[in-house]
Amino acid sequence: MSLLLNMEKRNAVLKRMAILIQEQAEKLIVANAEDLNAYDGGDLAMADRLKVDEAKVSGMIQSLEELASQPDPIGVERYTFTHENQMQVSNRTAPFGTVMIIYESRPDVTIEAAGIAFKSGNKILLKGGKESLRSNLVLVELWHQALEENECSKDWVTYLNYSRQETQDFLANPDQKIDLIVPRGGECLIQFVKAHAKCPVIVSGRGNNFLYVAKTADTQMATDIIVNAKIAKISACNALDKVLIDKELPNKEAFVSELINTLKNKEVAIYSDKAISEHGDTELITNENIWEEEFLDYKIVLGETSGLEDSIERINTHSGGHSATIITSDQEEASLFMESVDSAAVYHNASTRFTDGGQFGLAGELAISTDKLHQRGPLGLTHLVTNKWYIKGNGQTR
Repeated sequence: MSLLLNMEKRNAVLKRMAILIQEQAEKLIVANAEDLNAYDGGDLAMADRLKVDEAKVSGMIQSLEELASQPDPIGVERYTFTHENQMQVSNRTAPFGTVMIIYESRPDVTIEAAGIAFKSGNKILLKGGKESLRSNLVLVELWHQALEENECSKDWVTYLNYSRQETQDFLANPDQKIDLIVPRGGECLIQFVKAHAKCPVIVSGRGNNFLYVAKTADTQMATDIIVNAKIAKISACNALDKVLIDKELPNKEAFVSELINTLKNKEVAIYSDKAISEHGDTELITNENIWEEEFLDYKIVLGETSGLEDSIERINTHSGGHSATIITSDQEEASLFMESVDSAAVYHNASTRFTDGGQFGLAGELAISTDKLHQRGPLGLTHLVTNKWYIKGNGQTR
């Protein structure tokens, strides 16, 4: 690994990147248009993630500027201790070393995730999907320009233009030390990386998020949150897939009927169990495996539940461990739900769409981890670090 760049140098590169992206926005959007025209897949979510427009360019610039304004995450003292022999012992944050990011379709990952990794003092290896190659190459070219203009080696950001087989071979036998891999994409990509990687992998991105409408719920609030969480951005891993409705909800029939009509008007395909199907036009569930699916599409499942305990059990059994929310006016019930549901982010009376590094005040995110080690949920600047021990003595022996 190269010597750690000081914070002033890292910030200078990030600030220069923000300027270059603004200056080269048209070039990036033209390259992205070529990627979009070449994409012949039918995956609605992937197509949405692939697109770069003015709003996404603005998001990239904002992410870089916010990162440059953040305190240095490296060298932060977490623990200090004076040994009885007067040795000074401390534990401080440190870079991982080399972080590899493997991702599908999203050119903004080339900026946001790489920016977080770079600010955290890490060397970065980027392996984007073939569908976004033209967009990614433009962005990596800007990374190299920003690095060189600040007298930094281009090796801090490397793009791996590999085929699937070449990627597999690299994971199994890398030509350099890799300290951490972060896959950003669907279940197939994650399993591919885990099967072949020889270093730690942070699992990121699988949603299958649940919402429970408790018997004391404000039903208008519930409808508004369900619609937002489902359709605001169907390609997001924090989008809603499953809704559990308490069988003792007052006016349940009217609520369910109105909810079904509202979702249908938004062109959402609705699947349900038999109890819910009695209150509206839905497609009856024929395969229970649907409870395990993350849709990333205009699809949703509605089911009836016998209460709080049943809802918690079903969420913990079927969800992806990403986000879950309860709609209720009972504070005690909300607290028990949030303490008992085994998800990275738990909500009370709010949309799952807020599970995002920027929305949580992290100035962007490297990924949203559903693992429990070493950090869960959105991984921001302060989380993309490891630690090491510093011991200072004057001749002590044991």
